[in-house]
Amino acid sequence: MNIQHLELFVRISSTLNISTAGAELGLSPAVASSHVNKLEEKLGVRLIHRTTRKVSLTEEGQAFLHHAEDVLSSVEAAKASVGAGSSSPMGTLRIAAPASFGRMHLVPALAQFMQNFPHLKIDLKLSDTIVDLVEGGFDIAIRNSELKDSSLIARKLTTDKRILCASPKYIAEFGMPETPYDLKNHNCITLMGLDNWTFQQKKETFTIKVKGNFRTDNGEAIRDGCVKGLGITVNSTWSAYQQLLNGELVEVLPDYPLLSQTAIWAVYPSSRQLAPKVRAFIDYLTEHFNEKPYWDQDLESFFH
Repeated sequence: MNIQHLELFVRISSTLNISTAGAELGLSPAVASSHVNKLEEKLGVRLIHRTTRKVSLTEEGQAFLHHAEDVLSSVEAAKASVGAGSSSPMGTLRIAAPASFGRMHLVPALAQFMQNFPHLKIDLKLSDTIVDLVEGGFDIAIRNSELKDSSLIARKLTTDKRILCASPKYIAEFGMPETPYDLKNHNCITLMGLDNWTFQQKKETFTIKVKGNFRTDNGEAIRDGCVKGLGITVNSTWSAYQQLLNGELVEVLPDYPLLSQTAIWAVYPSSRQLAPKVRAFIDYLTEHFNEKPYWDQDLESFFH
């Protein structure tokens, strides 16, 4: 199958204009139209609806698009692996990410990335459920939990610092804990199934089983409940930094760091060559977030 025909088809799906797509590839409108006809004849189906005013993909064209993009990505990855040809990102980048982190930090980051690569389309799925990348057809996932699937490759994007915090209202009413053992006498907000908090001081580690009257499966709900004075909780600084900066939350037990520090990871299937669009996205996010992300830099500047 002719690669140029596939590339033209993918460009048409983005521009919805055969002449414009052809011009981007240096083809005249007549030649571009001829290429589309040849591709449809080869496949034995109509891929594009054509009218005098607009162009749209048929149902078969929509189904074929994802496969065409995958073929082109594989070709570009193969060329890039030996330093040949263009490795400019193209097609559709399919991303899965946690809902809260995605909304707060990934979507704003995507704006500049998409300006850098205007021919790239983004499909973003936001969910706190861990998705199967291969079965779901995703190119990459952003995760803030340990990698358990050995068939995946993980690249660290930045740290995920977690701290204890409470609202000034709660502290004024119930007091500030002085040691982790004091937490047994406090109302603690927990993620479901995570009521053992492990601390480290020097070389000593110890675990406290906490209790409280509010638990949930959502990090933003935990943070917002904490702001309302429902208790003490563990939260990632990327989630709570704005509330810490504006005084809605204060850090609790800063001299007793939590042992359960993790990171934000970019995860992708090891069975696939790293396509230029995936490589570009990982490189961009690594630079954007940095080893010390902007939310931790803001907190450090504010409190020191």
